[in-house]
Amino acid sequence: MASRFLSLAEVQEILSISAAQAYSLVRSGELPAIQVGPKKVWRVETVKLEEYIARQYDRTRARIDAGDL
Repeated sequence: MASRFLSLAEVQEILSISAAQAYSLVRSGELPAIQVGPKKVWRVETVKLEEYIARQYDRTRARIDAGDL
């Protein structure tokens, strides 16, 4: 069974981005996440990551259609 939540390290690996970029996405609210446990570690729900990726595809397509890329 696949895990419902991902760590920021897993998000970083999936998106091939730096730790700082992953943290920035979460802190800005662009990628919804929760903090859990006494150490308040960040967790991203798998479905939220998939929604974020879909939004990025839509934004990229809009930029291409507008001639911005």
